[in-house]
Amino acid sequence: MRKTLIYATAVAITALVWLLAFRPGPGDPERLLSAGIVQAAAPGEEVSAGEGQGTVRLFSVEEGGFVVSDKVVKSQQDWKETLSPQQYRVLREKGTERAFTGRYWDNHEKGVYKCAACGADLFTSETKFESGTGWPSFYAPVARENVETKDDSTLGMRRIEVLCRRCGGHLGHVFDDGPRPTGLRYCINSASLDFEKQDD
Repeated sequence: MRKTLIYATAVAITALVWLLAFRPGPGDPERLLSAGIVQAAAPGEEVSAGEGQGTVRLFSVEEGGFVVSDKVVKSQQDWKETLSPQQYRVLREKGTERAFTGRYWDNHEKGVYKCAACGADLFTSETKFESGTGWPSFYAPVARENVETKDDSTLGMRRIEVLCRRCGGHLGHVFDDGPRPTGLRYCINSASLDFEKQDD
């Protein structure tokens, strides 16, 4: 009986944290769109990187500037063979890992967070902050060009989905309740990321 009560309480707390993390914030997502902070495409429509079909312009932390890179396009079977089951569920099926279970939510090392599917630079430890949600949270990507945003009306709410610009992998969502200087919270799944540690 006691174990059942403890389990039920833990499930309820996890559900509450999940709802708080993914709730639409004040003016979200309309404020983000109207302010031009993020640029959302219609469902199924890709926001063009402007570098021609099959290529994208991305910021490279290692190069310290922008580079033109080929897009990564694979069949679902190829992705299944390349990614772990959890990575595939998140990156290709738009799944969400449970709060406080991902490997990077509490990571405090200095480095670069890359797309686990294609290796594109996405975020750095300099913009990571403690959101209390149980997911890695960042107030900005390495460059706006490295991520893509789309309207997401699943789960009965309207949100802004964040995807990798190079491979289209689902990363998480962006909200307008983050810290300065941007006021944004990119709530990202650990399963969609690889971390490259940098020396001090």
